[in-house]
Amino acid sequence: MILALTGATGFVGGHVVRRAVEAGHQVRALARRPQPPRDGVTWIAGALDDAAALAALVEGADAVIHIAGVINAPDRAGFVAGNIAGTQAVVAATASGTRFVHVSSLSAREPQLSIYGWSKREAEAVVAAAPLDWDMVRPPAIYGPGDMDMLDLFRFARRGVALTPPAGRLSVIHADDLARLLVALAAAPATRAIYEVDDARDGAWTHKGFTSAIGAAVGRRVRPIALPRALLRVGARIDRLARGKGARLTADRVAYFCHPDWTVDVTKRPPAALWVPQIATETGLRETAESYRAAGLL
Repeated sequence: MILALTGATGFVGGHVVRRAVEAGHQVRALARRPQPPRDGVTWIAGALDDAAALAALVEGADAVIHIAGVINAPDRAGFVAGNIAGTQAVVAATASGTRFVHVSSLSAREPQLSIYGWSKREAEAVVAAAPLDWDMVRPPAIYGPGDMDMLDLFRFARRGVALTPPAGRLSVIHADDLARLLVALAAAPATRAIYEVDDARDGAWTHKGFTSAIGAAVGRRVRPIALPRALLRVGARIDRLARGKGARLTADRVAYFCHPDWTVDVTKRPPAALWVPQIATETGLRETAESYRAAGLL
């Protein structure tokens, strides 16, 4: 198959490109910046606001996997541009009836909690209204080699401390497991379903349990410290002052971090005949820690 990918140069996209090429597909990938040559991959220069680049990306493609999006923005306009307008542009460029796999977020289930979640829900609505053979995937927290969002958690764990939101539960998924699902969906008949996916751990994770697992991955016993919402808001302001637009903790993120239930609906998991996760989270966290060390980040 010819698979057209947005977001191919990002964290999840990198795993999808590798899995797609390994499966024998030809990948056509959108990229803002020049990329080194890679077997099985044709790079299309451009971005989501470049209609000509999107037309070249999707022309003749057997399936489109739309991964690109904004997970962190300084204001509402940034989320609208990256998640809603970007999705509208990809959908508009894609021929009617094309297989379309859209990567959303579990945050879209609670759009009232954050601008990010709202923007992902609106992007879902764009796809659902399009004359495409679509399926959507709502991943929870994604981790794995190449991820920068959870790096701070690993760094704190190395010091024996974990700062967490108030009591709650969450689901997680390894980026490689997610990539296998996206490639499998692109080759499967459309069901027009919204899937929620995770590591299949019974009962998901408590914040304490997950941070303890990160501690085990870095070889330390971790003391979890649950922070109230008000203190997390203060932390967001400090992070913004310290890292500017690169801040990992933002006011918008605080709003959904504090929600008590970010676990997937098990009735919305994909059919087992199509996909099941293969990476135990404890194993995946150790692999992630090793990748951070190898890169000099931990």
